[in-house]
Amino acid sequence: MKAPLSGAAPVPIPSRTQFVLEHLTHAILTGGLVPGTALVETELAGRFGVSKTPVREALKTLAGRGLVVMSEYRGASVRGVDADMARAIYDVRLLLEPEAMRRTVRDGAALTAAHTALGRADSAADSAERSLANRDFHRALYLPCGNPLLIRMLDDLRDQAALVSSFVWQTVPTWEREAEEHRLILAAAEAGEPDRAGELLAEHIRGFVNRAFPAEAPSEGEVSA
Repeated sequence: MKAPLSGAAPVPIPSRTQFVLEHLTHAILTGGLVPGTALVETELAGRFGVSKTPVREALKTLAGRGLVVMSEYRGASVRGVDADMARAIYDVRLLLEPEAMRRTVRDGAALTAAHTALGRADSAADSAERSLANRDFHRALYLPCGNPLLIRMLDDLRDQAALVSSFVWQTVPTWEREAEEHRLILAAAEAGEPDRAGELLAEHIRGFVNRAFPAEAPSEGEVSA
């Protein structure tokens, strides 16, 4: 990132924080900063041409969104992805997102946005960009649910879900299957069948995490529940 041009009017700190936040978010979700990467305030400040204050504030926000881990002794780093983390995120999505889908009214703008996101996913150059399009597809469908609190809760999860899917698709490229499931969900929504769309969405969320992080088979002598 280039430093501000000399002689330019100083940019307010909140704007600088937003600038750093947007670029770090994109870098994390597109794999420019891989899980485990250390995020050093002085290095980032030099990279973005700002002081450490907006960098520090951006890192705090990213930690709140679940994309960054902050340690008193080790500093900040990009959050790692593991089975426990992924299952926790997708478990909450499974509780909330199908219900939001069931409450969604037919919304032409939302359906158009969902189709656009599907097109972006189909033409994506890599798993990270595909994951961002996937995130936008899901948001387009739950946005018209009519409950601002439910929308905000799902929004708080969507970056973490994008981090998981981007990570998974690099090693388990099942996006064609997920894309077909998206089309079935969208078709049900367009047909005015929110309950059916909710059922398909629940199967979609559950299926992805089970394929990506299959439960360990019981050891000899154990009986599965």
